[in-house]
Amino acid sequence: MGELASHGFCFCAAAGWLDIAMIISLCILIIAGYPVAFSLAGVALIFAVIGLTLGVFDPNFIKPFGQRIHGAVMNQTLVAVPMFILMGVILEKARIAEELLDEMAKLFGTMRGGLGISVTIVGALLAASTGIVGATVVTMGLLSLPTMLRRGYDPAFASGSIAAAGTLGQIIPPSIVLILLGDVISNAYQKSQLQQGVFAPETISVGDLFAGALFPGLMLVSLYLLYQIGVAAFQGSKAPAIPSEELGSRREVWAAALKTLPPPLILIIAVLGSILAGIATPTEAASVGAVGALLIAGSRLAPAGGLWSVRGLVIASAISCVFLILLTSNLDLRLGRQSVTQFEQIGIGVAAMLSMIIPLGVLAALRELKRHKTLFAIGDQTVRVTTMVFAILIGAAMFSLVFRGLGGEETVQQLLSSMPGGVVGAMIGVMLIMFVLGFFLDFIEITFVVVPLVAPALLLMGIDPIWLGVMMAINLQTSFLTPPFGFALFYLRGVAPPELKTTEIYRGAIPYIGLQIIALALLAVFPGIATWLPNLIYG
Repeated sequence: MGELASHGFCFCAAAGWLDIAMIISLCILIIAGYPVAFSLAGVALIFAVIGLTLGVFDPNFIKPFGQRIHGAVMNQTLVAVPMFILMGVILEKARIAEELLDEMAKLFGTMRGGLGISVTIVGALLAASTGIVGATVVTMGLLSLPTMLRRGYDPAFASGSIAAAGTLGQIIPPSIVLILLGDVISNAYQKSQLQQGVFAPETISVGDLFAGALFPGLMLVSLYLLYQIGVAAFQGSKAPAIPSEELGSRREVWAAALKTLPPPLILIIAVLGSILAGIATPTEAASVGAVGALLIAGSRLAPAGGLWSVRGLVIASAISCVFLILLTSNLDLRLGRQSVTQFEQIGIGVAAMLSMIIPLGVLAALRELKRHKTLFAIGDQTVRVTTMVFAILIGAAMFSLVFRGLGGEETVQQLLSSMPGGVVGAMIGVMLIMFVLGFFLDFIEITFVVVPLVAPALLLMGIDPIWLGVMMAINLQTSFLTPPFGFALFYLRGVAPPELKTTEIYRGAIPYIGLQIIALALLAVFPGIATWLPNLIYG
């Protein structure tokens, strides 16, 4: 009997560590190089079987798995993910970034550090119009890095500037990470309110996070620019200027810039402005962005011609989109209402005409993309990235259910509540854990695995959900720059010249990691940077 009792005690002791063993096993598999989605689901199934064998896991915990998958697929917020991915891929394949980089380099190249400054500004513009880190880093690495090295820029400074500018797509809205975080934080916030006995919980939308991340994103861009200006001022040999005679006259430079800049800027204003103004949801704005990117690409690729040419149709469609947005923001265009003013009837008629013009431009743009043999590449890359995101989401759903069934949620809450310093200590602990995990994991894994585990406990402590989401977004951004597995560093290494050493790429990223930590500290001390604009817009 004593031997049986000792065996039972060992089983109970082992069962109490199953949730922690799940996390350790997952980290080992991911570091070993196994696909994340399969690692998540595989570890969850293995530990579910172990828990059932030991009698410490209730199978009812995994019964909602099918509903979780259905809910993720039908989630209107997550529908924005493939739309924003499509928008970014179209702009990449249409070489809009190339034109922006070229014109910005001419504008700022005559000053010391000008090429680095132009890379950061273009990175911010691409972040606000694509939000895809890989595409931005690869594009700027191919175009700007050889030029910067040829002009005598310090290799570490040049590579660090490009890698850091590429990661701005993670914090400047519209951003894929903000969409994913918005969904996770929203669920965690509602769950924490229900645990507190609030049965009419408030909600947090992706629009709230977009508004909250706008000023922190601009603050981070400002920190990057200040650092680059400081390097140019005090270590001018690292960032020399380009002789003005090589760039042409200022009038020609400004004329070319004014021709290149307006389309992406209008797209950014249309997408982000419609979300912040409450005219459109993020999903609706994402679809507008995808159509807008398609029209910009079509107008760039199409040959010049008259009104009824391909370029004329595309430009007419783009103008129609702008006027349609203006109409919907100023008039009630809903059909089937009892009382409609004559002015509204005119507006409805004009909107109907504009809606008929837009498909013609879209078809013309698609034809041009097909003619230039980029349409298939756009569809292929969009499907690949979208599939990766949702595969990880499904695996994370299974992992989360099993982890909760093994008591992991209670373990996390006890761990955070027992940390010294109360709420501040718990927040610092979570930020440190996420920062360290960023050395090994991608932002998608951390968002789907770690955030759902720690966010409910932090929100139960009274932390503002918007501030928490933005803090996590900036923290996740560092994962792209932290060696050894910083994805932005890998992207840049893949397109960098062979003579550029990997150690120089790592060395160049370190100052920008420090700037991101400074941004986190400023946001922690002054939370109003993230919360002021959402409160002003949405109350």
